[in-house]
Amino acid sequence: MRIGIVGLGLIGGSLAIDFQQFPEHTLLGVSRRGETCRQAVARGIVDNASQDLSLMAAADVVFLCTPLGAIESTVAQLIPHLNPNTILTDVGSVKASVVETIAPRWRNFVGGHPMAGTAESGLDAAQADLFVDRPYVLTPIDTTPPAALETVAALVQSLQCRLYQCQPAEHDRAVAWISHLPVMISASLISACLSESDAAVLDLAQKLASSGFRDTSRVGGGNPELGVMMARYNQPALLHALAQYRNQLDRLIHQIENRNWEELEQSLIETQEERSGFVE
Repeated sequence: MRIGIVGLGLIGGSLAIDFQQFPEHTLLGVSRRGETCRQAVARGIVDNASQDLSLMAAADVVFLCTPLGAIESTVAQLIPHLNPNTILTDVGSVKASVVETIAPRWRNFVGGHPMAGTAESGLDAAQADLFVDRPYVLTPIDTTPPAALETVAALVQSLQCRLYQCQPAEHDRAVAWISHLPVMISASLISACLSESDAAVLDLAQKLASSGFRDTSRVGGGNPELGVMMARYNQPALLHALAQYRNQLDRLIHQIENRNWEELEQSLIETQEERSGFVE
């Protein structure tokens, strides 16, 4: 199969690296930067690369790996070059707006979202096996051709991921809780620490920060553009999640202000027990 990848960053590059393990595939890459194209070919990540979207005319399946904000304009420029039977899929972390934008323009479109990544970005961050045992969500709708869905599903399953299917809106509500909300909370944690007015105390806190702070602040220290895209394109679901989180913070404040240690302990027991439902 001839697989096209538009956007050779962390996700696009990692997809190409994994698909290259299968000799029956030919990998075609497009990047805005000529140097990225040259590096991708030189390192054997793709078989051919170009800054010109016309390269995708030869592709059977095209993975759109651009930032969310660039997907619509990219598709508009890409469509004139595509064979009518070419299958499009994306890797965006928000699905309803993407599906609503692309599906009417291209019948063979399958919304997708690999739940994998790192704090790094760009082709240099791409790595093998990034998707192994990680969730990969497909969001077909009523008009999605079954053959297109089957093709994309087979490709992503070859990455050894855990494949799920759901409606685009369901996806967006779910990831607001477990992906987008944590980014905002993590970023707010860093901002809250920086509000310490005593420079000596702040310096000491930075020196003492260890694994707990590193774990809880990791996603807040990631790509700012990605965080803005999450908020912009999943605004209703994220606002709902943030409001519920604020309610929980108010509850904790109330318990601590009133020295209600038993109630606080019960809250922490409940969260301790429930965490395993989200993280193995």
